[in-house]
Amino acid sequence: QVQLVESGGGLVQPGGSLRLSCAASGYIFARYAMDWYRQASGKRRELVATVLSGGSTAYVDSVKGRFTISRDNAKNTVYLEMNSLKPEDTALYYCHLRLGADYWGQGTQVTVSA
Repeated sequence: QVQLVESGGGLVQPGGSLRLSCAASGYIFARYAMDWYRQASGKRRELVATVLSGGSTAYVDSVKGRFTISRDNAKNTVYLEMNSLKPEDTALYYCHLRLGADYWGQGTQVTVSA
């Protein structure tokens, strides 16, 4: 069965960096796009970044130039490198796969605070 397991969240000061990882299993990872979403307290879940099977990427405007999504098909893992973090980046971050149904990981908390 499909499994997505995120890691790498934590508490960081404004201006700091974190790298999130999402380890995938149960399907042919290289064939499918992967996304990172986030959900701040009291807000709707929003799409942050997408990486297609061929490696093309897309970002929400608020993270362009600061976040980088990438994938390692040999490791069945998708990453989100987050730099110049701001307090408004605080959220629970999820990786997502659409393979017929929608699949989500359990989420990893990112808190940006002084």
